[in-house]
Amino acid sequence: MNILHLQNVTKSYAQQKAVDDVSLSVNRGIIFGLLGPNGAGKTSTIRMITGITLPDSGTIELFGEPQRPEHQNKVGYMPEERGLYRKLEVRKQLEYLGSLRGMDTASLKRSIDYWLERFEIGSWSKKKTNELSKGMQQKLQFITTLLHDPELLILDEPVSGLDPINAELINEIILEQRANGKSILLSTHRMEQVEQLCDEIALVNQGKIVLAGTLRDVKQASGKRMVRIVHHGSGDLRPMLSAFDIRIAEHHTNELLIELLHNTESQPILRHLTNVTEIIKWEIVEPPLKEIFLEAVSKPIQKGVIA
Repeated sequence: MNILHLQNVTKSYAQQKAVDDVSLSVNRGIIFGLLGPNGAGKTSTIRMITGITLPDSGTIELFGEPQRPEHQNKVGYMPEERGLYRKLEVRKQLEYLGSLRGMDTASLKRSIDYWLERFEIGSWSKKKTNELSKGMQQKLQFITTLLHDPELLILDEPVSGLDPINAELINEIILEQRANGKSILLSTHRMEQVEQLCDEIALVNQGKIVLAGTLRDVKQASGKRMVRIVHHGSGDLRPMLSAFDIRIAEHHTNELLIELLHNTESQPILRHLTNVTEIIKWEIVEPPLKEIFLEAVSKPIQKGVIA
């Protein structure tokens, strides 16, 4: 069942299209990545899904029904621009926001206690929001999104600015929510987060969807043939590969990611490199999503659509 369905949705501002004929569906129990460069139309799309703005044309369905304001009680939305009351104590803030979602007192207390403990910020429950670090505020914002146990989570850059430990905690909880049958719409610039979490993706550029499908299908459809090479030492192997029809996609101290162009075979390259260095790992790999992303957004799109 589609928990979210957009059909031919368009939104313009000052005669310019921010969202141009976008159609997408999010099934129950999946993580759906909404990707794109800054200004691509992701946030405009999310604002329509959450009822903050209305589409100029097209339709939006939530939970198998035409979109209604009441649906928002089953949606948890974490905006990129955080929206906390800075002078309110942590627990009082959660009590207030939970009550707005119609939670009864007992359920609200249980949910607040659980999530404060899970995020290890229970000792801060009487602190005002403006006394918290940026990372602590971000965890609090995430708790407000989960508090009422929504069926659909809409997360706009949920780990932006977090340290690796707390970013991993957020990712862990997102995966738990999926395992519990919840659906997640994840908007992010972090390709590694998409690779780790997402079942399906849609890549938006200048208001249009330019790629969509399961992560595996999108990678296979790219047609890219990639090889990851890990070698001993810190020498630069790039000059040694100049005679081959390849493209260097990534270059690190002792690691290369290359794309085999046209009919280039990998074995002659391997034999060549083993004569000059010790190869620790030689691996045929799927193209990283970053590669597909960069190629897709570099292609020209119909003029008249804003970025």
